[in-house]
Amino acid sequence: MPALHFRPVHRQADTGHPRLPTGLTHVNELLVFIAVGVVAQLVDGALGMAYGVTSAGLLMALGMPPVAASASVHYAEAFTCGASGISHLLAGNVRRALFLALAIPGVIGALLGTLVAIHVPAEWMRAALTPYLLGMGIFLLFRRHHPPGERHDVPAGTAATGLVAGFADAIGGGGWSALTVTTLLARGLPPRAVVGSVHLAKCTVSVAAGISFMLAIGVSHASAVLGLIIGGVLAAPFGAFFVRRVPARAAALLAGLAVLALGANNMFQLMARA
Repeated sequence: MPALHFRPVHRQADTGHPRLPTGLTHVNELLVFIAVGVVAQLVDGALGMAYGVTSAGLLMALGMPPVAASASVHYAEAFTCGASGISHLLAGNVRRALFLALAIPGVIGALLGTLVAIHVPAEWMRAALTPYLLGMGIFLLFRRHHPPGERHDVPAGTAATGLVAGFADAIGGGGWSALTVTTLLARGLPPRAVVGSVHLAKCTVSVAAGISFMLAIGVSHASAVLGLIIGGVLAAPFGAFFVRRVPARAAALLAGLAVLALGANNMFQLMARA
């Protein structure tokens, strides 16, 4: 995928401050970001995860610096995840103890991850995120299906899982659900409680990361945020249809191949610049 060329707005490039693509009108730029939001939402609708890593990977493939890509995703998720999390809360899908065990360390991890993302040079971040994208793609390709469990306690190590997931999510723009949902399901918790608690906790993590990014680099890349939100809203009904028509294993394979391709694209770009 050819990279778009970005020009800096008013901060140095290595902080990943938002920049606008040259050669694109604002309307065309918005349409590109809407398309990114549509693709990411379709993946998330089919799998219940991978929205962040898909959208952040696509933004970086278009030439956006890693920190700007992660910031854009978290700004958008503060809106999209909020509606989802509240819906789960009202539906009784959230376990308070599990939510707190994930949300508090998740916020701490997200704040630490934001600090790292802001202060590490863009090329170093891109190099570090390449194996992350490749690893997430392999994970989606080979993840196992776990039968529903009936466990009601909070498993040991849940706080550590939230801390690591929040840190990885802030740096890479995604990965929260992939790390938390699969870990908790493997430990015997029922899917309803896991999905509901994880989604509401994700809302708090996205808000914390979004505020941190906003204070550090601002929100001048509003077109990316708006595009992700619009694309997500437009694709949500199709995602629901997609998940009914496409087998879960086929959807996971498609998502895994897509994320692997994004990681490979990152790797080839790094090799070309070496």
